[in-house]
Amino acid sequence: MRFRLVLMAGVCLSAAFCSMPFVAQTGSDTRAAAPATEPAYEKNGDMKPPASYREWIYLTSGIDMSYSPKPDFADHSMFDNVFVNPEAYRTFVQTGTWPDKTVMVLEARMAQSKGSINQRGHFQGTDLMALEVHVKDTARFPDKWAFFEFDSLDKPGSLVPQGAPCYTCHAAHGAVDTTFVQFYPTLLPLAQQKKTLSQAYLAEEAKEKK
Repeated sequence: MRFRLVLMAGVCLSAAFCSMPFVAQTGSDTRAAAPATEPAYEKNGDMKPPASYREWIYLTSGIDMSYSPKPDFADHSMFDNVFVNPEAYRTFVQTGTWPDKTVMVLEARMAQSKGSINQRGHFQGTDLMALEVHVKDTARFPDKWAFFEFDSLDKPGSLVPQGAPCYTCHAAHGAVDTTFVQFYPTLLPLAQQKKTLSQAYLAEEAKEKK
């Protein structure tokens, strides 16, 4: 899930995404259609947009998360929100790991402090600044997982090339199946109970406690 790298809390959104607002979908009404939760692709390999993701399972929000000691964006704050398709969530609750066809969405929104009656702290702005998808599709991707970047929910997202920093970061630090479950407060205890935490993550935790 930047995947900034959070991601992903959890996906690897670059600073370039924050230079212009994400364009939200404003097309035809699709409320009558059954929401698609499995990954779907165009003929050229681009991923079709997960338009109904805000009806999925909400996992967590982070603010100004960065895997670098230096701040990514010194002049503003950002929220990252992570969602996962319901089928994958239910499987994780049962098994402590992610099934094939898992789709995790990370959206970035600008943090605001001035508005209405708010006197302190931050709330999320209405404009989407960026969106990434972390998808598990074992038949399609040699390493099971892939990242896609979206400029808009009106058009497909492009594949982040294998070897990009988000892949190596998730492989090295992801708590469960290369995903950042360590940042998902309702799922981390389940992974601990079911003993599905990665050895790399457990080693990092042990080092932190010394």
